[in-house]
Amino acid sequence: MGRPITIRPLAASDADAAVEVINEAARWYRDFLPPEEYHEPEMSRAEWMAEARRLAWYGAFATGRLLGVMGLEPSGDAILLRHAYVQPGEQRRGLGVRLVEHLEAEARRVHPSARRIIVGTYRANTRARGALDKLGYRPSPEPEHVLRAHYAIPEDRLRASLTYEKPLGGPSCSTS
Repeated sequence: MGRPITIRPLAASDADAAVEVINEAARWYRDFLPPEEYHEPEMSRAEWMAEARRLAWYGAFATGRLLGVMGLEPSGDAILLRHAYVQPGEQRRGLGVRLVEHLEAEARRVHPSARRIIVGTYRANTRARGALDKLGYRPSPEPEHVLRAHYAIPEDRLRASLTYEKPLGGPSCSTS
């Protein structure tokens, strides 16, 4: 990835570009989600703006173009890494790793009392699961409990999902 990458918080003016990244990257869900659970678009501009009231969006840019997005959402003693998407043509080049590492550092800085960072993903999303393993995340011992405690998602998505966790270094940083 020879280009300089800039990671910064996203603003409302970035919403259209962010939604484009999310929807383009999420199209591969049709490869593993049942037809009744797959929908396009994955996220509308209005949904992105609603999410922005709960979480802090971040984006990775190269030459002024948004290439990847992720959000951080505080939830009790944890921070949720939400909506992690990278443009398909930019995947497997380290951009997602850079975004995750940046957001982990932001979580430690902005939420120093948080004990862990949690990421939810589809059970069948082998790409995300492999990347999370490489980044030091481990499957939650009780993913359904974690999902119900920290996420407001439809029941069908909850059944199709699991969670990964990583200690953040806050007080008593066990992950159970």
